[in-house]
Amino acid sequence: MLIRSINLEKIYTNGDIDTHALNKINLEVNEGEFLAIIGQSGCGKSTLLHLLGLLDLPSKGELYFDEQDVMKLSSRKRAEIRKKNIGFVFQNFNLIDELSVIENVELPLVYQNVPPKESRKRAIEILEKLNVAHKLNFFPQQLSGGLQQRVAVARAVVARPRLLLADEPTGNLDSKNGQDVMEILTRLNEEGSTIIMATHSQEYAAYSNRTIYMLDGQIVTQNIK
Repeated sequence: MLIRSINLEKIYTNGDIDTHALNKINLEVNEGEFLAIIGQSGCGKSTLLHLLGLLDLPSKGELYFDEQDVMKLSSRKRAEIRKKNIGFVFQNFNLIDELSVIENVELPLVYQNVPPKESRKRAIEILEKLNVAHKLNFFPQQLSGGLQQRVAVARAVVARPRLLLADEPTGNLDSKNGQDVMEILTRLNEEGSTIIMATHSQEYAAYSNRTIYMLDGQIVTQNIK
C-alpha cells in the first residue's frame, strides 16, 4: 500500500466561516496503479492531490505514505519523502523561464545532489524518450504548449519517483497534444510508475485503471476496470 487516507478533511477558515474543501476522504492507492480523480472545478481534486503529495497537511483524519503516518512527521521529513518519492505535473507547466529545457529537467537531480555528469546524462535520456531532445537548449517560451508539457513530464520523472501526481495535465492543450501526454503517462505507468491524475475529462480518465468521482469535497463513487 503506497497511500492510505482515513476520514481525511481539509477545512479553510475565513473569519467565522469554515469551508470544507475535503470531507471524510477514505482512499487507498496501491503501488503501480493509475488512478484518475474526476470532477468539476471546485470539487476538491487539486486539494486532495496537494495532500497526497505532502505539499499540505489535512485538518483532520489520517494520512499514510508508505505506511508512515504523515501527521507525525516533521516538515523536514515530509520534504525528504516528497523529494525522493514524488513527481508533479501541473496544468500550467510551471517551467522556469530563465532556464533552458535541459536545465529545467536537471533541476530535481540538482536538489538530490546527483553529480553534474550523471544529471546531464539522465536528463538527455528522458528528453529523448519523450521526443524533446532536439529542443534541449531552447527556453520554455520558445516552445509550444504541447512541448512545454512534455518537458514538464520529463522534469517530473527524471528523478524516477515512485509516485507521479498530475493535476489537469492536459488542461491547456489541444486534443492532439492532450492525447500525446496521456499516452506518455500510460507508458510511464506500464513501466512501473504509480500515477494519480486529477481531470474533468471522462475521455482522459478512461486511460486509468481506476476512476474515483468527486463532488463537493467527497468521493461519491468509483469505477475499477
